[in-house]
Formats: sequence, C-alpha cells, structure tokens
Amino acid sequence: MATKTKVWLLKTVIHLAALIPLVYTYYLAIIDQLGGDPVEAILHFTGIGALNILLLSLLISPLAKRFKQAYILQTRRLVGLYAFAYALFHILSFLFFEVQFNWQLFVDEIIQRPYITVGMLAFTVLLLLAVTSVSALKRKMGKRWQQLHNWVYPAAILAAVHFYWSVKSELIEPSIYLVMVAVLLALRADKFKRWFR
Repeated sequence: MATKTKVWLLKTVIHLAALIPLVYTYYLAIIDQLGGDPVEAILHFTGIGALNILLLSLLISPLAKRFKQAYILQTRRLVGLYAFAYALFHILSFLFFEVQFNWQLFVDEIIQRPYITVGMLAFTVLLLLAVTSVSALKRKMGKRWQQLHNWVYPAAILAAVHFYWSVKSELIEPSIYLVMVAVLLALRADKFKRWFR
C-alpha cells in the first residue's frame, strides 16, 4: 500500500475516533441522557480526552521509531490539534456551564484554584502550539519553531498534574496518568540529555 494511502487512511481513522465521541457526548447532554450531573460528565470527558490525545501525540514518535513506520509521523500535527480542540471544549464548557461567561469569576477561579491555574498554563501552551502548527509559520520560525514545540513536554506534565489536583478522591487513575507521562518522557531521555550538554 502506498505511503500516501496509509497516511490518508490513518488520518481518516483519527478524525472519526476524535469527532464521533465528542459530538455524541454533547448530543447526549442536549437530550438530557448524560447522567445525574451532565456538566461534570462533559468536563471530565473533554478534559480526559484532551489528556489522552496529548499523550497519544507523544507516543507517535516512539512507535514510529520502534516499528520503523515513519509515515505515522505525518499524523502528529493532526493528533496534536485534536488534543487542543478537546482542551478548548473543556475550557468553553467550564466557561458556559460553571461560570456562565462571568469573566471576573473565571479569572478569580484561575487565580484562586491552583489546579485550574496549572490547567490554564497547559492550555496556553497547547494554544501556542496549535496557532504555530501552520506550515507557513513553521518555515518562517525556523529553529524557533522546534524550540517552541518542545514545550509540549511541560504541557503534558501540567495537564497530568491538573487532573491529579482536580480529583478530590480516588487518586489511582490520575496517578496512572502521571506515570504514563513519566514513561513517555523517559523514552526521550537521550534527547533531554543533549539539551543540557
């Protein structure tokens, strides 16, 4: 199978896997079939979805290297943009349902709640990465583009910490995510060592 066809098929699967659950979840919310606390359900779904997709984006390079399938690297930008999209829906849902677009309350929440502060820092990084993912900007920025996009690693840490701090009980799941982030970063140990030489 030609590489272009493989990439097209893989990107199609990514689009479907990311969009269908998102649309279906909001549809369930609209028809009031999302459980006793639909707001919490939406916030959790979009938040954990953003974190899952972000970690998947970090898994692509190790997988491509391990199985010698370089073509899957061409999906990193798409996966990263979906991580941002889910994070954006997470923020918008919080704005709409929790603070009802009260911007002063929104800012106060960011300042007063450390887990929201950390989450907003992660979102800010993802926003910068999404905006600069355009090919023309990549060429224009040169080496600075890669330096900026290396901030995906701190963003992953911040997102996992945000999840950990946001959970009031049952810390097993967020702890697992912290371990997964640590493993994905450990796979890049050689890369990080080169930075500090």
